[in-house]
Amino acid sequence: MEQVVTRNRARARTPGQGAAWAAFAVGLLYAAISVYWGLGGSWLLDTVGASLTQSGRSASALVVLAVWCAVGLKAVASVLPLLAVDAVAPGSPARRRLTRALTWIEAAILVFYGLILTAIGLLVMAGVIGTAASADHRALEWHAYLWDPWFLVWGVLVTAALLRSR
Repeated sequence: MEQVVTRNRARARTPGQGAAWAAFAVGLLYAAISVYWGLGGSWLLDTVGASLTQSGRSASALVVLAVWCAVGLKAVASVLPLLAVDAVAPGSPARRRLTRALTWIEAAILVFYGLILTAIGLLVMAGVIGTAASADHRALEWHAYLWDPWFLVWGVLVTAALLRSR
């Protein structure tokens, strides 16, 4: 029993777990918003774009499927950093290598997507990049200041977890 307690204490101090848990929370919250939309909720739906809002209101099967696929991807992406730093369910070296490789891919996608879209959104908000008169300016603002930076923060946390746990 003492050996198990000692092992659990040692694992609790593993570098990178704090960032992995933070990434888990950020990702899970993002997934929860998608669950809300998947169940028919409409709060903040108009901030993701007029075309999705109109499709979402008619609840076409394709839109509902896309939302639930997003929920699944976000849920898996939320858990991967925890597995990669052995915060939960430590496994074999082969499983850890695979998990870390997948988590590095996740980190790259989240950081790249979040950084590029946030930068473009902020340039649009600053007037450096023009928009069409018919552009959904409310959605552009929400993407520039919340949705896209959220991906960037999530990606930075995943990256930090991986770097700290090397």
